[in-house]
Amino acid sequence: VQLVESGGGLVQPGGSLRLSCAASGFTFSSYAMSWYRQAPGKEREWVARIPNTGRVTNYADSVKDRFTISRDNAKNTVYLQMNSLNATDTAVYYCSTVIAGRRYWGQGTQVTVSS
Repeated sequence: VQLVESGGGLVQPGGSLRLSCAASGFTFSSYAMSWYRQAPGKEREWVARIPNTGRVTNYADSVKDRFTISRDNAKNTVYLQMNSLNATDTAVYYCSTVIAGRRYWGQGTQVTVSS
């Protein structure tokens, strides 16, 4: 199982970024995918989840109505569109999945929101 995030960077408050996570080594279309984030000095927290079908998505209250999770099963990729970013969104963002009871993580991509 390999998960590779990309798309992070430095963005001004109010700006947008789209993160991508390319998956390989498993049948991507069969598994739910999630995004997590970890801010400096804080525990890793769940951000959003999308089932294998992509039909019903769930979000943490802190990102609801600003972030959108989506997936392209043909490209084995999950996305996180982040709008109206603010300083509290600064973190390393990880994609993740659970297969046979084991959680897998990517290496993460840094998102910094600053003027």
